[in-house]
Amino acid sequence: MKILGIDPGLQMCGYAVIQTKLLDTKLIEAGVFRTDGKAELAERLCQIAGDIEQVLKTHKPDAVAVEQLYAHYKHPRTAILMGHARGVILQKAAESGASVKDFAATRIKKSLTGNGRASKRQMQLSIQSVLRLSEPPEPADVADAIAIALCCANESNIKIL
Repeated sequence: MKILGIDPGLQMCGYAVIQTKLLDTKLIEAGVFRTDGKAELAERLCQIAGDIEQVLKTHKPDAVAVEQLYAHYKHPRTAILMGHARGVILQKAAESGASVKDFAATRIKKSLTGNGRASKRQMQLSIQSVLRLSEPPEPADVADAIAIALCCANESNIKIL
């Protein structure tokens, strides 16, 4: 099974493609998409849509896993803007025919570390261990996307260890 994990963002989206077969899980590709911070919102959303569409066409994942939004009551505008980016990502994923799943950040962390409040560093070290990487994944957006994909594999009852 091939899974695309996405950490949505308006300025930067992390993405990661993993392949799971029996007891073997491999990282196929991971990176970030950056939008032009000076561009209008609609243009930035088009950039995200184009980038996501390209990854979907290249890798043809069976499932796309996206992190749910967390909105702090003090910053509702941030959540609204993030919602636009997430909406474009969900639409493109659904359009591709892949199964689309979303996960809360605490569920993702618990899936990999057993602790829903794990730190970024703990998550990076868990990912490094599970995927037998030479170094912890960087930047945080890439690590988050990998964690989202691994959580989806765990939730789909696919052994990743």
